[in-house]
Amino acid sequence: MSDLLPGGMPPASRDLVGRALSPFPQWPGDARLALSFVVNVEEGAEMSLASGDERNEAVYEVNREVVGAPDLCMESHFAYGARVGIWRVMDAFDAHGFKATFSSCGRCIAATPSLAAEPARRGHEISAHGWRWESHAGMEEARERAVIAATVAAIEKACGQRPVGWHTKSSASVNTRRLLMEEGGFLYDSDCYDDDVPRMHQAAPRPHVILPYAFDTNDMRFGPGGGFVQARDFSEYCIRAIERLLKEGASAPKMLSIGLHLRFIGRPARIGGLEAILEHVAKRSGIWVARRRDIAAHWATLV
Repeated sequence: MSDLLPGGMPPASRDLVGRALSPFPQWPGDARLALSFVVNVEEGAEMSLASGDERNEAVYEVNREVVGAPDLCMESHFAYGARVGIWRVMDAFDAHGFKATFSSCGRCIAATPSLAAEPARRGHEISAHGWRWESHAGMEEARERAVIAATVAAIEKACGQRPVGWHTKSSASVNTRRLLMEEGGFLYDSDCYDDDVPRMHQAAPRPHVILPYAFDTNDMRFGPGGGFVQARDFSEYCIRAIERLLKEGASAPKMLSIGLHLRFIGRPARIGGLEAILEHVAKRSGIWVARRRDIAAHWATLV
């Protein structure tokens, strides 16, 4: 290859082919679509000088970072999700009998155990979302191992059952998946955005499922510059994704993740977006609404 070309080649471990031509296992009941609702529980895990962190969080309802002093405005925006939003979200799921995965930061649950205990009591899955609400990219290995252990311990203490799923905010580190497998109690991780179906990690010493997540069918786009303003922006976008994948699922079953945040979708003008999606799904056949641990367990038995 010419020395004049910039850069190099993508690593051989990066798979850009996918499974478009591969056979697909069936979902329970011959469903065309496995639909996973993920409720991100991050309240109390956001970066905050008042919590002893090195900086304040800069992204919430506005993009503005307070430097050098506690940011009481930012903390109050996050607190809305824990004080008010969580109840609206759980009640919306209860109204239709659907179960979700509550992807929870360890520090959040250690500080306020009810944020895991109550969803678990209602039959939702409590999975792990890191200790603090932060990317793991570049995190030193020993620290990351401690973060994983502390997050597992906090969730297990709060709801009596350890998490079997993991999702890192933003980017995982190059060690995250290996450390999860070394920890030994995880069935799946969601540090992947590149497909509409799960896959197995082929080098894992025990079954380990990679469950794709999504940033487009996600209420994070209610944030500044994200594109969602009205509740219907969110519901219409997600419903279009559901209907498209149902159509494609006639020949090859698909999976869709819908991401929620207590402080975003839990607001009174936005909760209707979630309710509209749930009402639509309740009327459609061919959809398996499932917790991520159930999707991963099903996939692991079939592949």
